[in-house]
Amino acid sequence: MKKEDNYLAINKNGWNQRTEVHVNSEFYNTAAFLNGKNSLMEPELKLLGDVTGKKILHLQCHFGQDTISLSRMGAIATGMDLSDKAIEKGRELAAKLGTDTRFICCDVYDLPNHLDEHFDIVFTSYGTIGWLPDLAKWAGIVSQFLKPGGKFVFAEFHPVVWMFDNNFEKVQYNYFKDNAIIETEFGTYADVTAPIEYEMVSWNHALSEVVTALLAKGMEIHSFNEFDYSPYNCFSNTEEFEPGKFRIIPFGNKIPMMYTLMTVKKG
Repeated sequence: MKKEDNYLAINKNGWNQRTEVHVNSEFYNTAAFLNGKNSLMEPELKLLGDVTGKKILHLQCHFGQDTISLSRMGAIATGMDLSDKAIEKGRELAAKLGTDTRFICCDVYDLPNHLDEHFDIVFTSYGTIGWLPDLAKWAGIVSQFLKPGGKFVFAEFHPVVWMFDNNFEKVQYNYFKDNAIIETEFGTYADVTAPIEYEMVSWNHALSEVVTALLAKGMEIHSFNEFDYSPYNCFSNTEEFEPGKFRIIPFGNKIPMMYTLMTVKKG
């Protein structure tokens, strides 16, 4: 079996190892979160708007800080993730905070076997679609769980960023989807010194691939924006040029680092 054919098991192991580190990292600052900090970022908050009373499905939610933040904002929030360790931590946090946030552990593509509901909003953000080989299938999941007229809110790192090597010294990968990228990781973006080692399997997805997949599943694009910064300090060789905004030092504001999309399902 090729490693990419076993990507679910490989990535689940990697995310399980990462989760144990992330929960206790300064990057995720769980203590501040437990004390009331909203983990959602400004770009997605603008698109989400007032979520009071809205049913929201959060795809690939990691250990649930954003999902629980949505609950705190008045939403009826459901989060799903492949990592059983992450879902376990999400449930622990929700219980500790007394929110009614629901969590489901499964693969994105397998979600219809675990959930049969429709939502006002489907949401996913930052470092999610790179773990998925088939965006047409992903867009189908987004559409399937949305009510007619419901909106999909998506914030993601820009595919241009994923073209470079880890130190941003050279172009190493194809902008467009190519063969699976199989890498051995040491540490994690939230703690580069963490004593963990694991493999991960990913794919790059061009903006055109994302947009085409969503349009083909009956989604109308209502908003699309590109940003010349990352709201997370999760890359190497960065500088914080404004509070909470990070750029790659050699590139400054010359490359896009993230984008947001908001689409609405046709009625």
